[in-house]
Amino acid sequence: MSTPTTEQAGLRSRLPDPSAFFPEEVGMLAGGMAAVVGNGLIPRTTVGLVQLRGGQLVGSTYHTVRQAGLLREAGEPEERITAVASWRDAPYFTGPERVALELVEAVLSPNPAGERVPDELYARARGHYDERALWTLTMAIGQICFFIPVALIAKPIPGRPLGENYTG
Repeated sequence: MSTPTTEQAGLRSRLPDPSAFFPEEVGMLAGGMAAVVGNGLIPRTTVGLVQLRGGQLVGSTYHTVRQAGLLREAGEPEERITAVASWRDAPYFTGPERVALELVEAVLSPNPAGERVPDELYARARGHYDERALWTLTMAIGQICFFIPVALIAKPIPGRPLGENYTG
């Protein structure tokens, strides 16, 4: 991750590291989710793109910076990382990545006119992913959804490594 800038140096999280209060639970939840999502059925890049888009959709600087940094560390080209916000018009994404990005948007965007994940979107996802892979993708979306309240309420410090992203 990046070195804190002058502006970041004074940042403080709202809450301290949750592992101080729930050491076993935090490790178990984070490790269990990571194991399921990292089972190899969905490329790590796709998971990162989906989780980056999830962070963008909910306005979480922490998740946006974290996922973009992880994608950079994995060697993803800058064009793909920056184009996630405009993926529908960008030429950088595969069919499976596009349907994964569409799924995370459907889950995280209100749809007052109907269900969020219509049968047509599910059918397109099934065209790219078998049932086990689709469950993995669902869990990857669930993983970012689990950590969204943490980022929005506790406000860990963007750009800081895990374990150093909380104050207090």
